[in-house]
Amino acid sequence: MRDRLMATADTKLGGSEESSLQSEESVRRSEESRLGSEECRMKSSWESELTCIKHSLKFVLKLKEEFVCPICRGVVLNPQQNSCGHIYCFHCLQGLLESSSPSSPVCPVDRAVITPAEVFQDNCCKREISSLEVFCTNSPECTSVTTLNHLQEHLRSCQFEQLQCTNSGCRALLQRRYLQEHLTDDCPHRMEPCPHCRQPHCLSLIQDHVQSSCPDVEVDCPNSCSQKVPRHKLTEHGESCPEVQVECSYKKFGCPVQDKRGKVKLHEDAAVNHHILLVLRSNTNLEQQVGVLQEEALLRQQEVQTDNLLLTDLQKKIRPLLQQSSCHEHVISTAQRSLSRQEDVLSTVQLEVKQVSRGLPGLEELEQLRKSLDAVMQEVSGAEALREHLGTLEENLRHHSGLLDLHASQLSRNKQRLRELEATSYDGKLIWKIQDFKKRKEEEAKGQLPCLSSMPFHTGRCGYKMAIKAYLNGDGEGRGTHLSLYVVLMPGDFDALLPWPFRQTVSLSILDQSGTGNHRSLSFRPDPTSKSYQQPDAESVSNVAVGFSCFIPLNKLEMPQNAVYVKDDTLFVKVKVDMAGLESL
Repeated sequence: MRDRLMATADTKLGGSEESSLQSEESVRRSEESRLGSEECRMKSSWESELTCIKHSLKFVLKLKEEFVCPICRGVVLNPQQNSCGHIYCFHCLQGLLESSSPSSPVCPVDRAVITPAEVFQDNCCKREISSLEVFCTNSPECTSVTTLNHLQEHLRSCQFEQLQCTNSGCRALLQRRYLQEHLTDDCPHRMEPCPHCRQPHCLSLIQDHVQSSCPDVEVDCPNSCSQKVPRHKLTEHGESCPEVQVECSYKKFGCPVQDKRGKVKLHEDAAVNHHILLVLRSNTNLEQQVGVLQEEALLRQQEVQTDNLLLTDLQKKIRPLLQQSSCHEHVISTAQRSLSRQEDVLSTVQLEVKQVSRGLPGLEELEQLRKSLDAVMQEVSGAEALREHLGTLEENLRHHSGLLDLHASQLSRNKQRLRELEATSYDGKLIWKIQDFKKRKEEEAKGQLPCLSSMPFHTGRCGYKMAIKAYLNGDGEGRGTHLSLYVVLMPGDFDALLPWPFRQTVSLSILDQSGTGNHRSLSFRPDPTSKSYQQPDAESVSNVAVGFSCFIPLNKLEMPQNAVYVKDDTLFVKVKVDMAGLESL
C-alpha cells in the first residue's frame, strides 16, 4: 500500500526519476496481478454480492478517501486502477466505458483520459479493502464485527437477518431467529396433516378440505337412511342402501313394482308365486316366438332350396345355348373368311371381265364367268343367313342371362332376409359383432365405406323397428378422432299401432372383452320435438340417426388402460332400449 501511495504522490518528480519509478511500479503491479489472479477468481463472488448494499455499510474505522470509488461514491469493489493512479469499482468502470462510447472516457477526479489497455486490476488495494472491518448490517441488534470479505458469510447465519417465510402464499418477514418457530407453529400457510385422511394440506385450507373433499370424513347418506358413511364409500353404500329407489328384479318379466330397496326386498320375498307365473308366461311367449321363427326359417329355407333348383335348371338350359353360340361363332368366322376369299375372287373376275370386254371375248368364256359370279353370290347369301341366325342366338342368350341375373338377385335377397330373421331381436336389445375392425376403419377413413349398419331389432313382436349405425373413423365432430355410434328408427309393420313420438331411453355400449366387465356406456332420452323420433315415412329407408358423434376417443378404444374393447380384430356394440311404460300389442 505504501509503495502505491508513493507512486501516486511522486508524480511531480523530474522526468528521469519519474520514469524510473513508473517502470518499477509497473513491474511490481504485473507481478502482483499474476500472483493474485487465482485468489481473485476464488473470492470475486463476495464483491458481487455486496454491490447492492455497499452504500449502507458501516465501517469500524472511517473509510479512507482513497478507498472510495469516484464514480459511485461507495467503497471500491474489485478495484481497477487507471494510468492516472485512481481506482474504480469494476462495474462502475465498465459502465463509464460503455456510456462514453464512441468518445474516450475521462477520470472524474483529474479528467485524465481512461485507456482500457492501460487499466489493470489493483490486487494490493483489493487485499487492503477486503480486510477492512465493518459492522453487521443488522446493527445495532447484531453487535458482530467482521471483515468486509466475510460479511456475506456472516449474514447467511446472522440471527437478526430479515428473511421471508418460505411457505407458499405467506408474505411475512421475520428475523432468522424467529423463522423456524413461525414455520412450524405460527404460519397460517404451513402444511399440516388432515386429521382424517392424514394427507398434508395447507392449514388455512384444511377446513374446506374436510367439509368438501376429504375421502375419509363420515357424511350423512344422501338418501336419508340415518347412516354415516366415509365420503369415498358413498357409491358403494348406494348399492346396498335400503332407502334407494330400485325396481323389482323381475321387471323384465313384467313386474311393475318400483320402491325403496328395503320394501322391494319384502315384495320379492312375498310375491314369489306371482313372479313364477310371470316367468312362466314369459317363457311361454318366448317358446311361441321361437316356434314362429323356426317356421319362418323353414319356409325361407324351402324357398332358398327352390331357388337353387331353379338356378341349376337355368344353368343347365343356358349351357347348351352357350355351346351353340360358340359353334355359331365358329361357323360365322369360317363364313366370313370364305366371304372375304369370294370377294377377292369377285374382284379378280370383275377385272378379268373388264379385260375380256376390252378384248371382245367369245360367248363361252362370258358364260363361264357368269356362272362363277352366281356361285359367289350364293355363298354370300348363305353367309348373310348365318349372320342373321347368330344375331337371333345372341338375343336369346341376353334374354336368358337377364333371367339368370334376376333369379340370382332374388336368391341373394332371400338369403339376406333369412339372416335377418335368424338374428332379429324382439326384446329391445341387440349385441352387434363387428369383425375386420382395422380393415373397415381404414376403408372408412379412405371414403370407401361411409358407415356400418347392424341388423334391425325390435322392442317386441309388434314393437318399434330400429338399427345401430357405426362410424369406425368418426363422424361430424368426432371424424378422425372418435368412434361414433347412432340409433335409427326404421319403418316397421306395426308403426300405425304404436305411440309416437318415440320416448324410450336408449343406452349404447361397447363391451369389454377382458372379462373384467369395464364396459363403456352412454344413454340418451329422446327429444319429442325432434323429427328423428317421429313415425318414419313408409317410403323412406329410415329417420335421421341420433346418438353420439364422440362416443370414445380412438386411442382409448384401441389401447384402453383397464379394458379390452377390440380383440382379435373384433368389436362388440350393444344397444338397450328401456322398455318401461311400453305395452305389448
